[in-house]
Amino acid sequence: MSMFELILLVPADGVETISEALDALSVSVEDADAETPAEQALFGEPGMPPPKAGWERSRVVSLFATEALAREAADLLQAQEFFADCALIAIQTVPEQDWVRLTQSQFTPVEITPEFWIVPTWHEPPAQAVQVIRLDPGLAFGTGTHPTTRMCLRWIARQGEITGRVLDYGCGSGILAIGAAKFGAVDIDAVDIDEAAVQSTLANAEANHVKLKPGLPDKATGVYQTVLANILATPLKVLAPLLCAHVQTGGNLVLAGILDRQANELKAAYAPWCKLEVADAEDGWILMTARL
Repeated sequence: MSMFELILLVPADGVETISEALDALSVSVEDADAETPAEQALFGEPGMPPPKAGWERSRVVSLFATEALAREAADLLQAQEFFADCALIAIQTVPEQDWVRLTQSQFTPVEITPEFWIVPTWHEPPAQAVQVIRLDPGLAFGTGTHPTTRMCLRWIARQGEITGRVLDYGCGSGILAIGAAKFGAVDIDAVDIDEAAVQSTLANAEANHVKLKPGLPDKATGVYQTVLANILATPLKVLAPLLCAHVQTGGNLVLAGILDRQANELKAAYAPWCKLEVADAEDGWILMTARL
């Protein structure tokens, strides 16, 4: 089985319109001038808007199940007034084995500790792995490849055993809640504002044979021995009173999604309730914890 991709050249102000008009399996946007002297860096810090809205010229690549669907999409777009400054580059075959292999090659086993690994379903666990989380990419944020996720999971592993109630606030894929379950936790609430993340967490928990209680944030009730929140610094500051209220006396608060230069901001935001300290650091990101 093959897929077909429709490749377009689109100016910056047309990318959003073109992307929304494409009824495709997926749409990706790349710098059309990549690897040339005209290439532009496009990035922003977490929680902040990027310095530019897009590249001057973008390569928009959309994926279709059949060639007929790709050609129909191209014909419809070329008939629209907003396509005037765009160009059709190609419609070409993408053999299934190529895009599956590409996805799989980009997500290999991730070491959290020498004995604790995240392993996609198409890989065998490393021989030294004692604890394994099975997780494939593409469902929600949190595949273990980002330093913030790894640091949270390392913290869990270093506890040896997780006891009492656990709250994973902003659970994404559910990976932190699943990690807590792998280390002994049995009463776990995993909540997120995104319903898709809740469903992803449920599916991932079932795939890992652990029991969680996923839901929207209002499902978090009472106090917990451990509260985990891997979000970003700005929402973490806003959530300070709520998260601290969920930690029982003597319990642990574990926060991630924080750049190392934001440590003092977080310490100040949480000072009325607890004393946050930096517990781990990796690639410019930090893990902050407190015992209430």
